[in-house]
Amino acid sequence: MKKLAIIGGGGWGTALACVLARRFEVAHLWVYEPDLAGRIEATRVNDRFLPGVMLPPNVRAGDSLEGALAGADVVLSVMPSHVVRPLYTRIAPLLESPSCLVSATKGLEEGTLLRSSQIIAEVTRNRFPIAVLSGPTFARDVAAGSPTAVVSASENPETVRRIQEVFSGPTFRVYGSLDPIGVEIGGALKNVIAIGAGISDGLGLGHNAIAALITRGLAELTRLAVALGAKAETLAGLAGLGDLVLTCTGNLSRNRQVGIKLASGLQLEAILASMTTVAEGVKTTLVAMELARRHGVDLPIAAEMEAVIHGGRSPHEAIRRLMSRSLRSEMDE
Repeated sequence: MKKLAIIGGGGWGTALACVLARRFEVAHLWVYEPDLAGRIEATRVNDRFLPGVMLPPNVRAGDSLEGALAGADVVLSVMPSHVVRPLYTRIAPLLESPSCLVSATKGLEEGTLLRSSQIIAEVTRNRFPIAVLSGPTFARDVAAGSPTAVVSASENPETVRRIQEVFSGPTFRVYGSLDPIGVEIGGALKNVIAIGAGISDGLGLGHNAIAALITRGLAELTRLAVALGAKAETLAGLAGLGDLVLTCTGNLSRNRQVGIKLASGLQLEAILASMTTVAEGVKTTLVAMELARRHGVDLPIAAEMEAVIHGGRSPHEAIRRLMSRSLRSEMDE
């Protein structure tokens, strides 16, 4: 394929440009901030979101959606969940005939409770094949060429195969899935559990607590995903367990860092104000709990995160409440 349009010039979008550019004649990175777009094009470095990483020579950067989308064979959107709808409303009339729209956003829309691929399908009136891309990834490791495995999912097997073939390379292996619900729910809800992992680490609760949190967190996101129509086995894969382990244990995890700072006593507003990137788990917590209530699913860890983040409950009290819940079988749903 000749042209890849990457919509979103944050760290993840920039890393994907680094690793995928070799698969296309040109990769066009759309950047929201005009001044940053100009610097990237001039210096070949995203000094704000991924400093120190040199972009391949066939990556172009700009702030024009028209320029990015013109002649694009694949459109890969990498943006915070809260801007998917407004940005795709601008994108939809500009789309020519891409073979596929791929969403690498990990989050859910407040209010509608929709996954990103659902929003894209709605706004574009389902005129193009849609796939999602998720898995255990830190942008800096991907850009550095560290071996990485992700999963691409679509309801259409041919779309999955196409993205696997086009995106896979020596350091970036793409597995396929026909379960976009499971892949997107896993990618979104792991951020909620990662905030809890950060709280646990911030309170110095040790490795036992983290192991328990990851395991029970996996049970929660699996319950919700299955209630929404996903397959349980999807959540045991890269987009579920894999991403959950990475985000709960890695120092580069933004959501884990939010939890660590909450445990130190900082207020959420101050934490978010100090960040240059979005911690999706903060908003996803509210959406996850609304979905859980709507579908009758028990999410005790997510419920405590909602109480800490949005209800003023102390991290110590949240841990105490989780540990004092009524006893049950591990396999209870």
